[in-house]
Amino acid sequence: MSDIVDTVLDDLVKLLKKDQIKLPSLPEVAMQVKEIAENKTSTVFQLNEAISGDPALSARLIQIVNSPLFRAAQDVKDLPMAISRLGITYSSNLAIGLAMEQMFKANNKMVEMRMRELWLLITQVSSWASVLAIHTKSIPPDEAMLAGLVHRIGALPVLTYAEMKSELIDHNGVLGRVIDRIHGPLGTAILERWDFTENLTQVPKLYRKIDRKIEKPDYAGIITLANLVNARHKNMGWGNVDWQTVPMFKTFGLPDDKEDILWEELADKVNEQSSWRM
Repeated sequence: MSDIVDTVLDDLVKLLKKDQIKLPSLPEVAMQVKEIAENKTSTVFQLNEAISGDPALSARLIQIVNSPLFRAAQDVKDLPMAISRLGITYSSNLAIGLAMEQMFKANNKMVEMRMRELWLLITQVSSWASVLAIHTKSIPPDEAMLAGLVHRIGALPVLTYAEMKSELIDHNGVLGRVIDRIHGPLGTAILERWDFTENLTQVPKLYRKIDRKIEKPDYAGIITLANLVNARHKNMGWGNVDWQTVPMFKTFGLPDDKEDILWEELADKVNEQSSWRM
C-alpha cells in the first residue's frame, strides 16, 4: 500500500505545483471579518455590516450567544447585541470559523460524506480546545477554538483531488494515509496564504507531534491535547496514545490520566457548545 500512497502523493504534489488543484480560498465573509478584526479602529457597526450580509451566519451567532455556553442573563435578539456581548475579537474569530463550514462540501457523495465527517471531528476538537483554554487560562478561548477549526484544513485539497480521481475514493485506506501524510504542511501553506498569524499557521504541521517538549503553552499544543482528550474512549489512532508519554499535559497543568474525573467535568462544558456544531 505504501507504493500506492507514494504514487498518489507524487501526483497530488505535481498537480498542486501546476496550480491544477488550487489551495482553498477563505470565504468572502470570513475575509471581510478578518480585515475588520485586524483593524484596531473597527467598530461593532462595521462588523455587524459584514456579518449581516450572511443571514445564516448571523442567525448562528445569535444562537450561540443564547446557548448555555455563555449563560446570558437575557436573550440576545439581534446581531449587534450579540457582537457587543461577545466583543469584536471573539465575534470575529467565531464568525470566521463558522463561515469555513461552507468549504466542506463536494459534488461526489462519498467525498461529501468524508468532508462532513471531517467537519464534525474538527468542531469536536475545536470545542475541546476552547474548553481546555478556559480551564487552563493558557490561551484565549476564541483563538483556541479557531486553531481547532483550521488544524486539518490541509485535508481539503486532498479531498478535492479525490473528486478528480474517482478510483481513489474506493481506496478509503489509501486516501486516509495520503491525508495523514500531507495535510500538515498543506494546512500551513493554506493559512500562510490566508495571512493568518504565525501562532495559527504553525498548528497544522505541529499538532501531531505528541512528544514535543515546550516551555510554555502554545496553540499547536492545545490542539494536540484536544485531539487526545476527544479520542480518549477510542481504541484506535489518537485513542491508543499513552498519555504519560506526552509532556504537554504537564506544560498545560493537566492530568495525564484518561480516567481522571476532570475529563468528564470538562466534557459537560464541551457539550454546552453543541449549539454551533451543526
